[in-house]
Amino acid sequence: MTKSIKFRYLNQLYVQVLVGIVVGGLIGYFWPQVGASLQPIADGFIKLIKMLLSPIIFGTVVVGIAKMNNIKEVGRIGVKSLIYFEIVSSLALVTGLVVVNVMQPGAGMNIDASQINAASISSYVNAAEGDHGFAKFVLDIIPTTIVDAFAKGAMLQVILISVLMGVAMVHLGERGKPLVNLIDILLQGLFRIVAMVMRLAPLGAGAGIAFTIGKYGIGTIWSLGYLMLGVYVTTIFFIVVILGSIAWWSGFPLTQFFRYFKDEIFIVLGTCSTEAVMPQMLAKLERLGCEKTVVGMVLPTGYTFNADGTSIYLSMAAVFVAQATNTDLSLADQVVLLAVLLLTSKGSAGVAGAGFVTLAATLSSIHTVPVAGLVLLLGVDRFMNEARAVTNLIGNGVATIAIAKWDEAFDQQQAKNVVQLHREGRATSADDVLQTNSAPAVTH
Repeated sequence: MTKSIKFRYLNQLYVQVLVGIVVGGLIGYFWPQVGASLQPIADGFIKLIKMLLSPIIFGTVVVGIAKMNNIKEVGRIGVKSLIYFEIVSSLALVTGLVVVNVMQPGAGMNIDASQINAASISSYVNAAEGDHGFAKFVLDIIPTTIVDAFAKGAMLQVILISVLMGVAMVHLGERGKPLVNLIDILLQGLFRIVAMVMRLAPLGAGAGIAFTIGKYGIGTIWSLGYLMLGVYVTTIFFIVVILGSIAWWSGFPLTQFFRYFKDEIFIVLGTCSTEAVMPQMLAKLERLGCEKTVVGMVLPTGYTFNADGTSIYLSMAAVFVAQATNTDLSLADQVVLLAVLLLTSKGSAGVAGAGFVTLAATLSSIHTVPVAGLVLLLGVDRFMNEARAVTNLIGNGVATIAIAKWDEAFDQQQAKNVVQLHREGRATSADDVLQTNSAPAVTH
């Protein structure tokens, strides 16, 4: 009896991922060269998931809108989502700005920016160059061709195409139902592929941790430990207080959220990529009782517009560089920085390293804080990436539930039933969740 319980416990994905992370950490620490060479395994796992994202997002949004039969509801959900994203992202930026001013992690470092060799960050600076204006951002949402949007995996472009196709299916009525049913069947097949790929999650997460520790070393943590401590403390505070309050209002407390999404949280902790778990998040949120259209529109859009962890990191890192290089930032300068970050933070993607490019773009545009100071963050950026990736994941999960609640499209009784099943150990594997992703939609 005891052995069967142990084996059932080991069959749970989050336990396997946790074991993978521990083993990967040991490999990276004791055999750093071996650990650093494991990056292709982690990258391969993420690529396997990313190849499925565009068709899954397309299918989820199209089927959701087509079954809703009300175009006005789509517009209402979109407006509510943007309002929510702006408010919560602003709270994240302000939280980071307040904490970094109180802690002063860069004070006393006395770094001369003119003496810094910025060659190591040239690739990030080059990636950040170009037009980052609002008009360019809007134009980039429109794909050159439909095929190009799917080939590049451009999330906002795929969402635009999906919404237009969903609306078209609503207008076609009965004539469009065969195509909607075909897309729905294709979507079920894609989720089965996701279930297969997720069996490799422990390997991908372990390889990601092994690479991080093997390449950068544990020693890099201590050199900028105070900044890292500040980022981790701030993200934990934001999750517990702000996101916890929103989750409580939504009727799905944070403790239940952690219990239900523990697999995804551990995978993101290991891979530093929220995209690695997006298909699972889509399926599990819908199964939880959130309406299909809300899930399909809010979660993918939130990956671009609602990066709470990245927002905290950006505000703290920018002020840290200013403090370390003795660059005086007045209250007015910090307000300008906050305003710029409200725009540039919307460009951060769900892949590892995107936050660093966004930070380079921000500092390049305000010309107040020396961009060369980013060299100070290179050694520990990957370690802080774990904190911001997990915060981004939790933030978007809570956002989807909250907007569904706001739109009266969240079945709390279904959520209680699903959580109870998980508590009893009757729905713990990725297969269980992904097989039941087509739960009945909630009606208004």
